[in-house]
Amino acid sequence: QVQLVESGGGLVQAGASLRLSCAASGRTFDSYAMGWFRQAPGKEREFVAAISWNGGRLYYADSVKGRFTISRDNSKNTVYLQMNSLKPEDTAVYYCAAGPSRSLYWSRSYYFTHEGEYDYWGQGTQVTVSS
Repeated sequence: QVQLVESGGGLVQAGASLRLSCAASGRTFDSYAMGWFRQAPGKEREFVAAISWNGGRLYYADSVKGRFTISRDNSKNTVYLQMNSLKPEDTAVYYCAAGPSRSLYWSRSYYFTHEGEYDYWGQGTQVTVSS
């Protein structure tokens, strides 16, 4: 079992920055991939960013590429999402997700970017960007 707790959300103006954190516990953190997804009101949950177990593979949705950065600190069991140049359309609940044990061996982007491939989810943190 893996427990994930997100933090760092809030209300900001367009153009501002936020850093989300996701603290993991319950399993060896450096053995699985991590992802961030988001869900806006009335919309389905969508992929935002993902990182492999050692940070060697990074994936981003086109809508956030160049503005968001995913990173992880395996010594702190934490994954981060640095969000810069925020836009009103970034408003959503942001969820952290952990891959299964086999995600250690993921090599195709499909696995990193599809929510069905992740086994564990946090409770979400709200990000609201005003115009």
